[in-house]
Amino acid sequence: MEGFGMKFGSHVSISDGYLGAAQRAASMHASAFQYFPKNPRSLSIKDYSKEDAALCKEFCKKHNLESVTHTPYPTNLTATDDDKRSLVIQSLLNDLAITEACGSIGAIVHFGKLIAADNPLSSYQLIIETLNETLNQWDGHCKILIENNAGKPGSIGTTLEELVQIRNLSDQPEKIGFCLDTCHAFASGLWTGENWEAVLEKGEELGYFEHLAAIHFNNSKYETRLGKDRHANIFDHGCIKESQFDQLMHAPQLKHIPFILETPKREGITHKEEIHQLQDKWGWI
Repeated sequence: MEGFGMKFGSHVSISDGYLGAAQRAASMHASAFQYFPKNPRSLSIKDYSKEDAALCKEFCKKHNLESVTHTPYPTNLTATDDDKRSLVIQSLLNDLAITEACGSIGAIVHFGKLIAADNPLSSYQLIIETLNETLNQWDGHCKILIENNAGKPGSIGTTLEELVQIRNLSDQPEKIGFCLDTCHAFASGLWTGENWEAVLEKGEELGYFEHLAAIHFNNSKYETRLGKDRHANIFDHGCIKESQFDQLMHAPQLKHIPFILETPKREGITHKEEIHQLQDKWGWI
């Protein structure tokens, strides 16, 4: 595991606790993993085991494992209702505390939704306000990692400019990083498979890659620019070609970023097998 240059892993379950999740990742010979800090379908605050989290952190350090958390699905940075927004903020603080205790890099959160077509700025303002209210109460080292959206071209949260500007306009940008989802980028047309050099150039110009902390490594079941978020396995059943993924693997900006699979597990290949394929193909770059 420690011999591979590139960092590959997948999402793993916490059904056996945080230490169990890390052990599961190690058993797959991964060098990175992602997990939900709590119930993925609820914003309820989790009274987690600090001992289990500490053991997870210790295990990851010993085995050179990097990890991130993914916030629950109801986490919405553009919640308009005051009560719902308060729930989101308290849930995010809970997620960050768990993430920190487990020794993980950061907590991934989706960009946010368009709430008023006639006033798109209101959505961006809400995202910034929610981030500010959350991070003004957070003193830990792990970060909120904002993930790019998968909508059709022109949809909110699909460009590097939006991601970087949200970070720049926040009160505490040093507490914010990014997660790049390859399927989302392909679906939105941010990355079409043919324009990687342009993506690199724009990212370098904006300073995006300086704050990129994780990659959701997913193929797409649909062609680019259709806005459809349907993940496919890296080497099978996808519209992104190996040669196109190869460009990412050779980009120095991504050399030390963990690539984390969120690919289907019911299409004839397990995450363990897929991680092995990735290591065989690109592990020594």
